[in-house]
Amino acid sequence: MAYIGIGSNLDDPVRQVKDAIEELEAIPDSVLAACSSLYSSKPMGPADQPDYVNAVAALDTLLSAEDLLQALKKIEDRQGRDRSGDKWGPRVIDLDLLLYGKKKINTEELTVPHPGMHKRDFVIIPLAEIAGNVNIPGHGQLTTLINQCVNHSLKKLITGK
Repeated sequence: MAYIGIGSNLDDPVRQVKDAIEELEAIPDSVLAACSSLYSSKPMGPADQPDYVNAVAALDTLLSAEDLLQALKKIEDRQGRDRSGDKWGPRVIDLDLLLYGKKKINTEELTVPHPGMHKRDFVIIPLAEIAGNVNIPGHGQLTTLINQCVNHSLKKLITGK
């Protein structure tokens, strides 16, 4: 199972996240197994940007992690993702490959588990909603990570499916 983090804070973020989820359903050789609720969260980067809408999706896929990453980038491109801004600046859509089974991947193009995910409430709380107490390779069980995470500023917006 692959888990995808979804985030947006520009151009109707709820619609952007929902559109991305629909696009995930269309990835070849893959099935959308679950999607968390949508949450509102404060930005990680510069504070002078809108709040984010975040979710996590579970994808059962036959694609390699690298091919899945390319499919995610194509979805971002179709939704108008501009990669020229600040690293943690505002964006129309952001799709991150959080986990790919139990694998640890560290290449120039891809790092799995996604760096820092274990410290981000907007990732681990939606992930726990659909993945239970999954183990994050190198970091531990989700319930432990949630208890260690200090910033629970999330607000549930829309219940997942």
